[in-house]
Amino acid sequence: MPIRYFFKQLLLPPGVLLLLLLLAWWLRRRAPKLAALCFVTGLVGLWLMSLPVVVEWTARLVEREPALVEAQWKQLDEEAGAIVVLGAGREQSDPAWGGDQPGYIALERLRYAARLAKTSGLPILTSGGLHYGQPPSEAMLGAEVLQRDFGVATRWLEERSRTTWENAVFSAEMLRAAGIERVVLVTSASHMSRSRWCFEQNGIEVIAAPVGFMGVPNGRPLNGWLPEAKAFWQNGMLLNEVVGMAVYPLVYRSAND
Repeated sequence: MPIRYFFKQLLLPPGVLLLLLLLAWWLRRRAPKLAALCFVTGLVGLWLMSLPVVVEWTARLVEREPALVEAQWKQLDEEAGAIVVLGAGREQSDPAWGGDQPGYIALERLRYAARLAKTSGLPILTSGGLHYGQPPSEAMLGAEVLQRDFGVATRWLEERSRTTWENAVFSAEMLRAAGIERVVLVTSASHMSRSRWCFEQNGIEVIAAPVGFMGVPNGRPLNGWLPEAKAFWQNGMLLNEVVGMAVYPLVYRSAND
C-alpha cells in the first residue's frame, strides 16, 4: 500500500480534523489557549464539512465545465475519435454480484459513457488500474459493466494507472497508437478540470463530458444547514479536487517539456 495513502488520509478531512481534536486534548493543560484553538478549529471544520450548503457552494467553484447538451451527442463522432471514461474506485467482494464491482461514482460515469457511445457510435476506452495491487483492474470492471448491463463493448483497457495523471499518461499512449488525438472525456464534474489538464498536458485534446454535478440547489430542509453524512463525503471529494488542482501542476510535468 503506497505511503501517499497514509499522508492523504491524515492531511485531508476527517483525518486532519480528528488530529486537531486529539492535539487539543493533549495540550489542554500544557497550552490551554492553543488547545482551545485546535478544538474550535477541529469542531467547526467537522461541522462545515457536514453541511449540504457547503457542498453546493464549493461545487459551484470547482465544477467549471458545463454539461454536454443532448443535441451535441450525435455530432461527437465528427469531433472526437473515442470516449474515455475514468475509473473511480471499486467495492470489494459484493456477495450480490459474486465479486468486486465499480464504485457508485464509477457506475455513474459508466452509465453516461454508455449513453454517449450508443448515440454517437464512438469506441470506448476505460481507464483505471488495480486496487492496492489486487486484480481485477477498475478498467476491466468498467468494461464488464458496460458490456453486460449496457450492451456496449469496450475497445481499449488502460489497466496500469493509479492516479489521474497516470490515467492520462497511459491512455494517451494507447490513443496515439490508434491515431486518436481528441477524445470525449467522461468523469465527475468536480474531477473534470484536473482530468482535462492531465490529458491536455499529455497531448490529447478534450471534449468535456462531466456528470454527477453537485453545485445544484441541494433541496434540503433549512436550505442545507443541517449536518448530513452524505455531505461530509461530498465535501471530502471536493476538497480533494481543490488540493489536487493546486498540487498537480507543481508535481507533474508535460510530456512535451
